[in-house]
Amino acid sequence: MPAMLETRDVYHSYTLGALQVPVLKGVNLTLNEGETVSLVGKSGVGKTTLLQILGLLEPPTSGSVFLRGADVGRGSRSARSEIRRKNIGFVFQFYHLIRELTALENVLLAGRIGEPLGDFLRKGAAERDRARELLKRVGLEHRMKHRPGELSGGELQRVAIARAIFSQPALLLCDEPTGNLDAETGASILELLFGIQSELRSTLLLVTHDPELARRCSRMVRLVDGRVACAEEYRNGAAAARV
Repeated sequence: MPAMLETRDVYHSYTLGALQVPVLKGVNLTLNEGETVSLVGKSGVGKTTLLQILGLLEPPTSGSVFLRGADVGRGSRSARSEIRRKNIGFVFQFYHLIRELTALENVLLAGRIGEPLGDFLRKGAAERDRARELLKRVGLEHRMKHRPGELSGGELQRVAIARAIFSQPALLLCDEPTGNLDAETGASILELLFGIQSELRSTLLLVTHDPELARRCSRMVRLVDGRVACAEEYRNGAAAARV
């Protein structure tokens, strides 16, 4: 069986004027079906860039990204968008909700990527019912008609989680999902996130600076200077380093 997600020699650079600034320098990473993996490293080592490439938000400068054995990293923008819509859910630190839309409409948006805004709002009774059920699942049945400006940080992240799982994704990518939350709210969000991952049996990749949170995952991958430096597997409270 192929891995859920695999990268082979992924490089990525950003252009600043006449300069090419390398960020990823030959990343080789494998994520297996249903596992939970934390991605750690100092600020600026390329964690968010790698997450964007794994989530098909942008292609790598060179190298390959495979989703269940299919090479998907360098397709057209529309092809990558369609693959992402069906297979990948994102939870960001800064939520990325549309402030003009209600909580319900923000969740619905996940099923209508690529369509004009007005079109998706007019379609899909079944999709609307699913969005309502997901908001109930994350404890927001009383906040469906509220817009982001009327919600707390924890509520915003719950909307973002409901949106992320709308298509029952095989892969969940989370970038510091509790970074803007207080400790108590963050803990409740993590319980929700890990519970949903277990329920869906999704593969979870979690970017974090928190070592305790990193150890909640079955495996930790460390990024150093744009490369995967080592991984640690956690079994029954013990850690074993692999280079």
